[in-house]
Amino acid sequence: MLEPLRSSVLQGKRIILASSSPRRSEILHNIGLKFEIIPSTYEENLTPEKFTNHGEFAVATAFNKVEEVEKRLSRDPIKPDLIIGADTVVSLNGKIYGKPKDKAEAYSHLQALSGKQHTVFTGVVIKTPTALRKFYESTKVFVAELDEKTIRAYIATEEPMDKAGAYGIQGYGGSIVEKIDGDYFTVMGLPLHSLCKHIIYLYK
Repeated sequence: MLEPLRSSVLQGKRIILASSSPRRSEILHNIGLKFEIIPSTYEENLTPEKFTNHGEFAVATAFNKVEEVEKRLSRDPIKPDLIIGADTVVSLNGKIYGKPKDKAEAYSHLQALSGKQHTVFTGVVIKTPTALRKFYESTKVFVAELDEKTIRAYIATEEPMDKAGAYGIQGYGGSIVEKIDGDYFTVMGLPLHSLCKHIIYLYK
């Protein structure tokens, strides 16, 4: 969808991904975008209860990530032309299930999601020197019934430990997902189609 914008307007621009997530990096690489990875050092400390929904919370967190990176690069001789930031949260019954701090919490997260439908929100912020776009997408995810043996075996792979909700749909965790209703890339961490639409809007 970014063609021919990617090979013309975006060619030669300094594009920054303000995230250390290998999933987000993979998504951008797969569409041929050339970018630098400069993870944000923003300390995520917002209170979810102060937002109307968890999508807005994810957007606010993504904005703070982008803002931190932009300030850090403000003295660079070549300023960023485009900074992309994102934040993904897993939401069930009004509660956010973030990255587990240890294996016990990973077990607790997966046990809570077992046999239920939850919602994944990914908030995205795109910033140029003169413009800003904010949005979020949501996808419903249906997780299969998981017994203790399955949960512990999955945790033993170490995959859950750096992922919101303690699972990764693009890896071993895909086997515990029965179905989704919405955009797969939102669950992976970066809603690709919407991202492309907003980038096109900025440069049209």
